[in-house]
Amino acid sequence: MTTGTADPVAAAYRRLRTAARTRTPCPPVRDLIGPDDETLAYAVQRRLTEARIRDGGRAVGRKVGLTSTAVQRQLGVDRPDFGMLFEDMACPQSEAISLNRLLQPRIEAEVAFVLADDITDPGVTAVTVRERVAYAVAALEIVDSRIAGWDISFADTVADNGSSGLFVLGADRVPLGAVEPVAVQMTMSVDGVPASAGAGEACLGDPLEALAWLARAALAHGDPLRAGDLVLSGALGPMVPVTHAMHVRAHLTGLGSVETTFTTP
Repeated sequence: MTTGTADPVAAAYRRLRTAARTRTPCPPVRDLIGPDDETLAYAVQRRLTEARIRDGGRAVGRKVGLTSTAVQRQLGVDRPDFGMLFEDMACPQSEAISLNRLLQPRIEAEVAFVLADDITDPGVTAVTVRERVAYAVAALEIVDSRIAGWDISFADTVADNGSSGLFVLGADRVPLGAVEPVAVQMTMSVDGVPASAGAGEACLGDPLEALAWLARAALAHGDPLRAGDLVLSGALGPMVPVTHAMHVRAHLTGLGSVETTFTTP
């Protein structure tokens, strides 16, 4: 239940914006916008996106979140969402990531797509979306939360830009004629020790289903996916907390490997 604040979207925006600026996790925003109100939650996300662009950020695509039942169980939510990706979230494999950049990071492996064309068809499906994809690539998403202790409802994570943090892309750009995303098998290790595993079918049944869902949702929100956009389609297995300096490597069959290193101050 909301508090009756005159402008709950503005209040939630300020709370999350302050948390990001001060690098201090904040209480959930569901007391302001409710735990399940998609309209208010995405309105908060839009305000944060607009502010980031005013500050010089450049949007480069979207991420689909909460596509894996394993991740849904970890976070206590039950449906997918999306957030924006910005140019400064991209981390080259060759450069270590300082934990100073993050608050409460967790890492997951997924299939990413780069689009060849705009997607403006409200009836797009996993079958028809294939022709809109330029290539697929292995990816690591470092999710993060401005909300203390990851104490999130669906609306909390949507408002907080889908709990976005950073991302790392692999080197291999693979056309869909050479890989079937649903058949991808993923293994992820931390410092050489197996830490997570999963498959393409864990991502809404097929990463292309996740892409089609996102295309329809983005269009419904008045901001369709465009040629050149990067899409992180969602986790293939459980997230792993990033709590110390570590090396993470994931292998996705048909897409190759992707890795990153975290360092402490």
